[in-house]
Amino acid sequence: MAKESIKARERKKEATVAKYAAKRAALKAAGDYLGLDKLPKNASPVRLHNRCKLTGRPRGYMRKFGINRVTFREMASAGLIPGVTKSSW
Repeated sequence: MAKESIKARERKKEATVAKYAAKRAALKAAGDYLGLDKLPKNASPVRLHNRCKLTGRPRGYMRKFGINRVTFREMASAGLIPGVTKSSW
């Protein structure tokens, strides 16, 4: 489980990216790189990192489900994810 401060920092980055998205797009379209440089560093979407919605784990993230591989396996085995079954052949 990730620390709460790390998860909060990531949420803060997401909010900053959303806040400056329109302004960033306008500056980029205009080619105003000096204006882009004056925006906060965390306004860039490149600085975001995918984290598990339940545990906050940064590695092994599965985009389709929004959770990491460990949580996915636990939930799939418990039957909590619709349409996912353990394979057998």
